[in-house]
Amino acid sequence: VLFTCEHASSRLPASWTWPEEDRWIATTHWAYDLGAAELARELAVELRTVAVLARFSRLIADPNRPENAGELFRARADGLPVRLNAAISADERERRLVPWRAYHAVLEREVAASTAPVLIAVHTFTPVYEGTPRSVELGVLFDREEQLAEGLRAAFETAGFSVASNEPYSGKLGLMYSVDRHAREHDRRALEIELRQDLAIDPGARRRVVSAVARFLGAL
Repeated sequence: VLFTCEHASSRLPASWTWPEEDRWIATTHWAYDLGAAELARELAVELRTVAVLARFSRLIADPNRPENAGELFRARADGLPVRLNAAISADERERRLVPWRAYHAVLEREVAASTAPVLIAVHTFTPVYEGTPRSVELGVLFDREEQLAEGLRAAFETAGFSVASNEPYSGKLGLMYSVDRHAREHDRRALEIELRQDLAIDPGARRRVVSAVARFLGAL
């Protein structure tokens, strides 16, 4: 297995700084997936494999969206404009795509160098999204790999989590773009884990996730 983590960091590369109006965003789920980097690293250590983590905020350019996607640069957060992404010129777009392309180049290199048949993206989601509470604790996203996803879902359920397939987002709607793209290019199998962020920041909950994933992969 090889792990990816597209929303690992809230860091802005040196060429950018947060506008004063956006400083509230920097520590929120709009900028990165809380707990995702820790979970990806812990999975990689436990399974003695590679995890590729993006080192820039998704608000610079979202690595989990295609290069031509309308949501590549998020314009609003909690109903407020994201000043960082206001009026992006053609030149600024190309500047933003430098880290985006660098992430995918490294991921391409690592997948090509690996014999792992399964790629798993590691993401987390906010317990309340734009005023709507989310009761599910874990989601397993898939597009083509329904049987594989069902096995991982069952492993999480056995570990005591409230789990759903293709929730709170669906892999069939292009919302696991990064891992699916690289899996298809190299004839691998792709899944995405979505852990709710109140659990993702809890080391004990992450430990349960890591153990469940290890058991699942060990049984394949």
